Amino acid sequence: MSVRIGMVSLGCSKNLVDSERMLYKIRKKGYEIITDAGLADIVIINTCGFIQSAKEEAIETILEFCELKSEGRIKKIIITGCLAQRYKEETAELFPEADAVIGIGCNEDIIDVIENILSEKRVVKFDDKEKLKLTGGRIISTLPFFAYLKIAEGCSNSCSYCAIPSIRGRYRSVPMEEVLEEARWLAENGVTEIILIAQDSTRYGIDLYKEIKLPELLRELCKIDKIKWIRVLYCYPERVTDELLDVIASEDKIVKYMDIPIQHCDKDILRAMNRSGSEEELRALFAKIRAKIPDITLRTTLITGFPKESGEQYVKLAEFVKDMEFDRLGCFAYSEEEGTVAASMDGQIDEETRQKRAEIIMDMQNIVAEKKNAEKLGRVIEAVVEGYDRFGECYFGRTAADAPDIDGKVFFTSDKKLKVGEYVNIEITETLDYDLIGVVK
Repeated sequence: MSVRIGMVSLGCSKNLVDSERMLYKIRKKGYEIITDAGLADIVIINTCGFIQSAKEEAIETILEFCELKSEGRIKKIIITGCLAQRYKEETAELFPEADAVIGIGCNEDIIDVIENILSEKRVVKFDDKEKLKLTGGRIISTLPFFAYLKIAEGCSNSCSYCAIPSIRGRYRSVPMEEVLEEARWLAENGVTEIILIAQDSTRYGIDLYKEIKLPELLRELCKIDKIKWIRVLYCYPERVTDELLDVIASEDKIVKYMDIPIQHCDKDILRAMNRSGSEEELRALFAKIRAKIPDITLRTTLITGFPKESGEQYVKLAEFVKDMEFDRLGCFAYSEEEGTVAASMDGQIDEETRQKRAEIIMDMQNIVAEKKNAEKLGRVIEAVVEGYDRFGECYFGRTAADAPDIDGKVFFTSDKKLKVGEYVNIEITETLDYDLIGVVK
């Protein structure tokens, strides 16, 4: 009887790519991969450990599988990912039911880990985090028409609130020829939408080539046949150059969508976060982006309740959000992460205030989202089919203005049968919160 292995990938899309690379090694070795991890013999839990809510989700997931193991429904548990990397032996001690607890640098050795635990040897191992390879075979676990393309690992920005550099290491760009090779492979295997990911995509290339190479990389990616949409996530405002904007504006394959996490607009708060910029510079940047790319969809991320954030500074942020009318926005209460510079700062704000401030901004954003969606009524917009909702008796998918998992959907009817991954034109007839409703034209 073959050994069945299941993967639970938590957290971000960058973590998902790591999971896909481990799955490739597992399949190549001949193990059976099953999608329902609860039915597996061995479960690999690739954890997130970025902020408190992510850690809580990881711990709850691990405990669920520990319970399944105690019931005899699964046999072995492997814990890896950012939680394991961040807390190392503490994770191994907290979960004695885990047969292996390994750091991200050990993902390359996942087959050895599996063979050891099958021989009843517990593995607790933490290699250098930068041993994690930047490229390699992978199994696409998303819908077959889109895939994430990791162009860099780690981060060197040293934001004072962020634990990523200590977990993932310094910023390391994937050589351009290797990025392009993987993109061509994706295209040949049915992927029509490529989503570039890194902790800071706009920093791409500076470590290898001593200059920012994202615009050049995008131009080369646009030359690949069969790719229809190219999406860039996580652009830092100080590195959004005129060259980058010109490439996005001029290349048809690059969707007019930019995710620019600014975190705040107050200059003093940004300095405390170890970030550059000011409200005036941010206003100028977004005005320039909208002037160069009039149909751009802008997404940003904010943090409320950072240490010493005064009521006045918070009101300034709220007014900024109201004025900017971002198409997409996520606002999170500050998470006090041990080991970060911000965690030791004076002026920590109570959790209730942090959360309330975030909720108010999200309520404001809901109004903006309703307005933005109402402006789309009667328009015909291209969308990609993601599936069929039997309960609602309609198809659903995404427009170019929507990134997978974080943005809205479009629900639509069609007189003819459609396939997942097919691109269709939708006339928008109604709106529903962050989502759109329409009919295929």
